[in-house]
Amino acid sequence: MGFKSDIEIAQESEMLPITSIAEQIGIPDEYIEQYGKYKAKIDYNLLTDKPKEYGKLILVTAINPTPAGEGKTTTTVGLADGLRKIGKNVVVALREPSLGPVFGVKGGAAGGGYAQVVPMEDINLHFTGDMHAIGAANNLIAAMLDNHIYQGNALNIDPRRITWRRCVDMNDRQLRFVTDGLGGRVNGTPREDGYDITVASEIMAILCLSSDITDLKQRVARIVVGYTYDEKPVTAGDLKAEGAVAALLKDALKPNLVQTLEHTPAFVHGGPFANIAHGCNSVMATKMALTLGDYAVTEAGFGADLGAEKFLDIKCRKAGFKPSAVVIVATVRALKNHGGVPKAELNNENLAALEAGLPNLLQHVENVTKVFKLPCVVAINAFPTDTKAELDLVEAKCKEYGVNVALSEVWAKGGEGGIALAEEVVRLCEQPNDFSFTYDLDATIEEKLEAIVTKIYHGRSVLYTANAKKQIAQLTALGFDKLPICVAKTQYSFSDDQNLKGAPKDFDVTVRNVKVSAGAGFLVALTGDIMTMPGLPKVPSAEKIDVDATGKISGLF
Repeated sequence: MGFKSDIEIAQESEMLPITSIAEQIGIPDEYIEQYGKYKAKIDYNLLTDKPKEYGKLILVTAINPTPAGEGKTTTTVGLADGLRKIGKNVVVALREPSLGPVFGVKGGAAGGGYAQVVPMEDINLHFTGDMHAIGAANNLIAAMLDNHIYQGNALNIDPRRITWRRCVDMNDRQLRFVTDGLGGRVNGTPREDGYDITVASEIMAILCLSSDITDLKQRVARIVVGYTYDEKPVTAGDLKAEGAVAALLKDALKPNLVQTLEHTPAFVHGGPFANIAHGCNSVMATKMALTLGDYAVTEAGFGADLGAEKFLDIKCRKAGFKPSAVVIVATVRALKNHGGVPKAELNNENLAALEAGLPNLLQHVENVTKVFKLPCVVAINAFPTDTKAELDLVEAKCKEYGVNVALSEVWAKGGEGGIALAEEVVRLCEQPNDFSFTYDLDATIEEKLEAIVTKIYHGRSVLYTANAKKQIAQLTALGFDKLPICVAKTQYSFSDDQNLKGAPKDFDVTVRNVKVSAGAGFLVALTGDIMTMPGLPKVPSAEKIDVDATGKISGLF
């Protein structure tokens, strides 16, 4: 029997009109803005007009990703459907996919198998236009900045010290470094420039962390776009850009409501990458899920060393959220890959390799339970090739840490396959927890980085380039040292070297660059060779995507 592709399953599903999904969670008509039959934006005024007590917040995270795949979004969706199957009022909140990965190597991001959010093609392509609005807002600031210099430069901006880059929502390595303003005096001032992918833009982080339109405007005004000749920061507020930017983002700020294959309400809103940005859907969407559901299930990008750390240390701290439980997703196949088995041999039982790879999972478990002090369950995303001996070994090792394992069969069975996980999550939500952060905001920039590297990554120490040391001194002098830290590093390892699998020890992390995202409200520390503009692979997914005469899309997954 051949398996159906994700897109085939999605296209065969019967969706309910989005108005009936909204009705299910009590959203009055006047707050619903429909985008066709199956998508809607929900007016954020709902949060202030009809305030309610928050439900329980459940975070889904994972081990460090491998080419074998973990299925974090699939598990998040299946867990929400499983909670609904056992009679719970649940809402799921996910990130929006970026076109870069959709046309690149990773593919779409709407779950998989029988645990998906739909309409899958819309969500993975233009959706409700949020990404385009974010890109336009980012590039408006860039245009106003270069125009200011061209029109006489009253702010005394040093063109060599502009930190604001243009963006496009596509993997396009050709645009990483460009020279622009060529063609003579009337065409601008020649300078070196570059593009980031839209999801790496600070505008994306601001949209995801804003609590309302006023907050968004204030954050945009604080963005540092460059420095003057005498090294003073220049902001988007100095350029008088915040009003126009907020106008462009007015609708993008409203969370998008869709549904799972089983008609569980789902907010899909905002999508910063977790390896270069903070990796969580919007505060606004999470608040709506918490307000409208007794249980809100959300996810954070990549492994728990990135997404969960940023969700807990940045997003929860800023929004005042307190999670009730954490789910760590793993697969037997991925753990064997961490234990040294190449992708081609992962279908064979290999207890020795599994044992060698398990420390990666156990280190994430330890971080969640000991550093963040949150109750946690391990969800094993089931594959037909998993053997009983392998599953028993994972369970036995997790038990040593006082953590239960639930087999998640949501890819094959939808919500039915998530009932065991749902029941354990409900149990954990009733347990008291002593949620803590990795570091104190009053610590120095170096102390915060030291805390992340030693407590979360389990590294030895942090090394700084001469450039990073200078930047830290400048940022401290400017008063930015009390902000939380967003570390940009590889998602494939606890360390800054993507080839160090499992749970490496005694490594140093080198910080190359530290910059301020004053609008988002965090510092970004760049490690390794993280790119803020990815490139396409040798055979991009775009080559397989097509549309027929009826408008039906194929090859998205």
